[in-house]
Amino acid sequence: MNARISSLAICVAALSLFVGCQPPGKPTSADIELKPEEVRDFAVLYQLNCAGCHGQEGKGNTALGLANPVYLAIASDDTIRRATASGIHGSLMPAFAKSAGGMLTDEQIEILVHEIRARWGRPNEDLGATPPPYTAKEPGSATQGAGVYATYCAACHGPEGKGTPKGSSIIDDSFLALVSDQNLRTTVIAGRPDLGQPDWRNCAPGRVMTPQEVTDVVAWMVAQRKANPGQPYATTGQSQKNN
Repeated sequence: MNARISSLAICVAALSLFVGCQPPGKPTSADIELKPEEVRDFAVLYQLNCAGCHGQEGKGNTALGLANPVYLAIASDDTIRRATASGIHGSLMPAFAKSAGGMLTDEQIEILVHEIRARWGRPNEDLGATPPPYTAKEPGSATQGAGVYATYCAACHGPEGKGTPKGSSIIDDSFLALVSDQNLRTTVIAGRPDLGQPDWRNCAPGRVMTPQEVTDVVAWMVAQRKANPGQPYATTGQSQKNN
């Protein structure tokens, strides 16, 4: 009788080993690497696709920080979604949507857009003032913009925009060739806290830039852009003439 009980106990113990343990060599779900299109974690998506330019935790790097509450106050979800999916023409921002040649699915782009807003956005009232709109409502005047520049920008960027120890040149050929008109406007409004550049509220003591002043100073900067910056070759007509 005791021998039969012992045998039964051994069988039960052996069976429990097979039921409760993973067979040797078989991977668990944690061991299986996700395919790129299966990633749903915001931190992973941001780190792999955004942090290189927009900085760790959205604090800025070579591009404006996405954790900037002023930027998120003026840029709608659709604006951020469109920029992420299709890129921004005339800038270094590439397209990330698979439909545009990138690596991200529409669902992954939605995760990025939603979490950027949820983690880093603030209500407008927290800003202390209503920022100028993301896009200009009226045409800008480069002539008027020269005066706006002198009032709000020259103290840091120099009287001609060529830079000072406080701020870099904003009429540099390479700089203007790599930024879009909208990027210039966004930077004037939202600033670059990571670089010490103030936003539209703090460019001049006791003064806040009006929407039209923002539009005009952007028009002035755009007017400084050369059509073909750094062009090393003569045009066809010049080449034939020189020959």
